[in-house]
Amino acid sequence: MFILQENAIDISQARARYADPSQNGALVTFEGMVRADEIEGHTVGELLYIADHPACLAEGEKIIKEALSAFFITNAVCIQRIGRLKVSETAVWIGVWAPHRDEAFKACRYIIEEIKKRLLVWKKEFYTDGGKAWIQGSQKPAV
Repeated sequence: MFILQENAIDISQARARYADPSQNGALVTFEGMVRADEIEGHTVGELLYIADHPACLAEGEKIIKEALSAFFITNAVCIQRIGRLKVSETAVWIGVWAPHRDEAFKACRYIIEEIKKRLLVWKKEFYTDGGKAWIQGSQKPAV
């Protein structure tokens, strides 16, 4: 399951919703957070994520299905935030459930690497000094 959402990610809810203790002995998660990087003398205050919704949803689901086919896992979920996020907010959360940890780790890494490569998500940095810059995506949207 792949989800795009503007509201904060409720990690406890996501973990509980997809867990199945009768099949799983492992849950591996990845949480990507907004960090206060200093870039060329500017400190990041917040980020704006925008996405091509239909393309992201389709490609995100495809990536999850690939992971379910390629690894011995029982479930996988990726929640990608869009909109404005402040420093320390969660931008992406991935949960992978499996009978054993090794496959869960492999599948979780696969999902985040493919998400970063293939999703049409653009990121704009807003600096604490009032500056801003697009930093990711091949064609920068006019926002």
